[in-house]
Amino acid sequence: MRTAIRAVGLTKIYRNGPWSKPIVALRDLSLEVMEGEIFGILGPNGAGKTTTFKILMGFIKPTKGEAWIFDRRISDPLSRRGVGFLPESPYLPDHLTAEEFLRLHAELIGLPGREADKRIGELLEMVGLEEFASVRLKKFSRGMLQRIGIAQALIGDPQLVILDEPTSGLDPIGRKEMRELILRLKSEGKTVIYSSHILSDVESICDRVAILSKGRLLGVGRLEDVIGEGDLEEGFARMVKGGEGDEAD
Repeated sequence: MRTAIRAVGLTKIYRNGPWSKPIVALRDLSLEVMEGEIFGILGPNGAGKTTTFKILMGFIKPTKGEAWIFDRRISDPLSRRGVGFLPESPYLPDHLTAEEFLRLHAELIGLPGREADKRIGELLEMVGLEEFASVRLKKFSRGMLQRIGIAQALIGDPQLVILDEPTSGLDPIGRKEMRELILRLKSEGKTVIYSSHILSDVESICDRVAILSKGRLLGVGRLEDVIGEGDLEEGFARMVKGGEGDEAD
C-alpha cells in the first residue's frame, strides 16, 4: 500500500513584526496517510487543520519541515496534479449554473469537450444535482453548494481528495448525504482526508484520525483508540485540554 501523504516536521509560524509575539499555527507535524483510507483531522477552531491543508495545497509555505503527496515533494507543483480540494469557505461564482461552474473547472484542467460533457453528467448524478444542472448557484442551499463544491473537486478524477470541514453548517440530512458520498469515494479507490469537529461523523466513516490542538499533534490512530473508552466528546475534550498550555517560543 502506497503512502498518499507523508509529513515530517511541518511547522508554520507567523510573525507580524520584530517585536510581536510569533503565532505558531502548526508545530512539528509528522504523520502518514495511506492510500485508500478515509483519514480525519480533528481539532477545535485554531487547531491547525486548515493550515495543514493550505501547506499541502501549496497556498502557503511551511516555516520548516517537508511533505510528500504520492512520493512527490509538495514543493513540486506536479504533486497536486492528482488532488481534488474543497476549502472550508470556497468562492463559488453564484451567477453561474451548476453545469457552467463545472465546465469552467473542466476547461481549467484541460479536459476535452466530449470528455468534459460526460464527466459533468456523471458528477452531477453522483452528488444528486442532475435536476439542478441549469440552476444558478445563488439559488442553491448550503448543502447543495457543498455538493457542487465536491463535484468541482472531483472533476479531474483525482486519486486524493482533501475536504476542509465538508459537513460544517449542514443539517442532519445533509451530513448523512456527505458521509455517504465520502464512503462512495473510498469504494472507488480514492483516498479522502478531511477535517471536522463533529465526532459522530468521524467515528462512522474514518479509518484513522489525527487530533490537533493549538498546532500540535496529540495523537494518531483509530478514534476510539486515540481518545479512549467512554463518551467520545468527553474524551476528546479531555485530550484537547490536556494538550493545552504550550505556547510559541
